[in-house]
Amino acid sequence: MASLTIENYIKTIYQICVSADGAPAATGKLASALDVSPGTVTSMIKSLNTANLVAYTPYEGVQLTDEGRSLALRVLRRHRLIELFLVQTLNLSWDEVHEEAEHMEHAVSDLLVDRIDAFLGHPNRDPHGDPIPRADGSIPTGNTSALLDWPVGAKFCLTRVLDQSPDFLRFLSDSGLRLQTTGVVLSRNEAAGTATVSVDDRRITMALDAARKLMVSPLSEEEATVDRP
Repeated sequence: MASLTIENYIKTIYQICVSADGAPAATGKLASALDVSPGTVTSMIKSLNTANLVAYTPYEGVQLTDEGRSLALRVLRRHRLIELFLVQTLNLSWDEVHEEAEHMEHAVSDLLVDRIDAFLGHPNRDPHGDPIPRADGSIPTGNTSALLDWPVGAKFCLTRVLDQSPDFLRFLSDSGLRLQTTGVVLSRNEAAGTATVSVDDRRITMALDAARKLMVSPLSEEEATVDRP
């Protein structure tokens, strides 16, 4: 079994590369994400390279090998299933489960994770809308885009939140923005740096950066024609 440190590095490299559309993870960005020095990152990358978990290209960055990607998906599978288990069985809120899952993901076996998966009915998404990797390494897909890019006047369904910091999630909860919430984009003001949406007849104005962190999908044809109270 890989150590906690190795799993954290591999998971973080995977997430950085995904957010960069597959581009290598720069060592500086990796150091910032893990809150360690660049020298520490360089030393660990050498070890991970020797273990055939990553491939490093000087001045470009690091990417996962097939073996590294497999490990990253196993860790993410554990993390996201644990989050959902804590929400559905212990009634923790979505702003409480991330840190708990960070600690627990390294301590549970794949057998236990598979049992949790079966107990929950083999879900595709965690409490924040992140896809849960399947046991075979495949990842559920979905038709989503950032709320920031959604056309003014278009209806949407909130399907994923990229920023899972407790403060941001509590802001969303207080605003009435939870997963599967539907609404419509009212306006986007580039000069003021804000976007305004309507949810259940409630106007919510947020920074454009916040709108960039909310992933939405189109409403089904049936949902789009229903008048909301």
